[in-house]
Formats: sequence, C-alpha cells, structure tokens
Amino acid sequence: MNDLDFLRTPEGRALLDEVRDADPAQELAVATRLRRTHPAPLVSAALGQARLRQRAVAKFGAADAGRMFFTPNGVEQSTRASVAAYRAERLHGLGVRSVADLCCGIGGDAIALARAGIRVLAVDRDPLTCEAARANADALGLADLIEVREADVTEVDTAPYDAVFVDPARRGGRGRIFDPEAYSPPLSWAVAAARTASRAAALKVAPGIPHEAVPADAEAEWISDGGDVKEAVLWFGAGAAPGAVRATLLPGPRTLPGTGLPDPEARTPGRYLYEPDGAVVRAHLVAEVAAQVGGGLLDATIAYVTADELLSTPYATAYEITDRMPFNVKKLKALLRERGVGTLTVKKRGSAVEPEELRKKVRPQGPNAATVFLTRVAGAPTMLIGHPAR
Repeated sequence: MNDLDFLRTPEGRALLDEVRDADPAQELAVATRLRRTHPAPLVSAALGQARLRQRAVAKFGAADAGRMFFTPNGVEQSTRASVAAYRAERLHGLGVRSVADLCCGIGGDAIALARAGIRVLAVDRDPLTCEAARANADALGLADLIEVREADVTEVDTAPYDAVFVDPARRGGRGRIFDPEAYSPPLSWAVAAARTASRAAALKVAPGIPHEAVPADAEAEWISDGGDVKEAVLWFGAGAAPGAVRATLLPGPRTLPGTGLPDPEARTPGRYLYEPDGAVVRAHLVAEVAAQVGGGLLDATIAYVTADELLSTPYATAYEITDRMPFNVKKLKALLRERGVGTLTVKKRGSAVEPEELRKKVRPQGPNAATVFLTRVAGAPTMLIGHPAR
C-alpha cells in the first residue's frame, strides 16, 4: 500500500485528524508518541500529509486543503483555487459543459471545473498523481463529475469533449523551464491539441512567456491574484479574440484589454507615481494605464508611470512622491532619520540594489512609514520617496 492508500483508511483518516494542527517544531515528539499505537509508515505518511495540507492552505483555503490529498509536486505546481475558479467560470460562460483536462496534476483545475458544473476527464501519466486526483474528487464530493484517467495525454481522444485545457509541466530536474518547447508536453503540441477542440480551449503557460511565442490565432491573458502574477493563459475558439491581449486582476475579476496604444513617452516626474499591476506589465499594457491617468513613463525602459494628478485605476497602485534624489545611500539615511521613518518599504525597477541590502544600510528607526523606489529617471539611477496616495 502507498501513502494515500494508508491515509484513506478509517485509521488513516483518524490519524490525519489527530495531526492536523501538529507544530512542525514538535514533529519528532509527536511521531514518537503516535508510533506506540500506530504503524510507523502510517505515522510518517500522516505527518507528511499534514505538512502538505498546511502549505496548501494558501492556494486552496483551509476548508478544502484540510480534506484534500497532496503530493509535494502537487502543492508546488497546482493552480491557486481563485484563479482556477475564474478560468472555469469563463469556460462555463462560453457554453462549455465538458472538458478534457490534460496534465491534471492533483486535480485543482478539475475541481474548479466540476464546481462550475462542467464534466471533466482529468488525465495524467503519473500513477500517484492520478490517485491523489481521484481522492480529491471523492473528498470534495465531485467524483460524479470527474473521471481520472492514467494515460499519456498525447494519446487521449479529446473529440467527445467541448473544450480542452492543457497545463504542461514547466519544471524539470534543474528547476523552472523557460523555453515553451521544453514544456512537457511541448507548447507546439498543446497548441495543436487546442485547435482541435470543438468549442474552446485554454492553455496555461508561464507568465514570462515571450509575446512572440504566442500563436497568432490565440488570445493571451495574464492573470494576477492579490497583486501577484500567477499565470498566462492562451485562449482558442469561442470567445477568444485572435491576437488580443488582456490583463485580469483577481479578486474581481477586473480585466484590462489591450487597445494597441504606442509606448508612452518619458517625462519629468510628477507628483504621483503609479505602479502597474504585474499582470499589466507582463501583458505590455502599461500604455493603457498611462492613458487612464494622463501620465508618462519615468524612464523609457521602466514600467513606472508618473502623473501630476491622482486618478483612480484598479490596474495600478498610486503613490504620492515627496522627495527625489540621485541614488545615494548616505543622503537617503539622513532623510529617513530626519523624517523619523522606521517602517520602510523598498521597491525597485531598473536597479541592481536588493531591497534588504538597502534596508540594512539605512537602518530605519522611528514611528513613521515611507516607500522608496529605486529606479531610473531619464537613464540616471534615482531614488523617489513617498507614500501610498490617499
């Protein structure tokens, strides 16, 4: 029996409940105590699963993570539930009622699709991963909508399904894979599979995918959640606008479509600095944000927008700039001491200085807070000091 077989027995489930809130620092003592009354392999499996569930809370929420079963790779590579739910709702809105989920992993996307009322064929070639996906479908009461199949995704007939969703593996033995053709399966295969879908298709890719690698007949969407860029999705078929780009921010969703604006010109710093959301930057839509706030760029190569007025936009965070100076640690330290700044947020674009390194050098002290931007203005290393605009 493997770990998941153990853990799905009544004894295993009881043990999982017992170690749910185990403190990692006390794990050895807990394991020693439990091994007096339970088989050692079961205790080890339960404690390992408890650690994975604790890590998974950030992606799946406490309620689901506390019932699901994970593998280490599954926690690392699975889609955040909020992002998967957004994507599933978009497919449902396109009239999709069945999806072939290829490279399904532990089933995070299949779960979101099923909760949107979509029937799912979830396919993966790894036996343990498939077992985790089945266990999760069962644990969340979705087994009637999710069929898990252990197979090579390149050999699966997707014709009976309205849509295809592909999430190729983007990690290898040496870490992240940046070349889309080195994905498993390669992006070119996933694109070909998407083009055969009867209604729609979505391909999950790394947010750093080069724009020139996006097929001409795909719509590219970059998605962030809570300000963190999570993924890019290539959409095909119904509802997709070939060649279009968009940035979608969660929660919301709030979507900024590309309008083909040219890059904004650089200008002298104004009273306000706008920091576009990472999805906006990845989608190359900084010009759209600049147009919304009537601003320009601090530097032609930096994705910071500056403007004289404070205008509301959900696609960027606004800061009021109080000071501007050439990069100089001693002068910054003196200014922060004069202002009584003890809470210092350091942001950077176009600077090689690490925020923690700078924070250690200036040693902020005092009751006040400030934000310093390490960037370039007209090519010159510059520090801009300010605070979130109100």
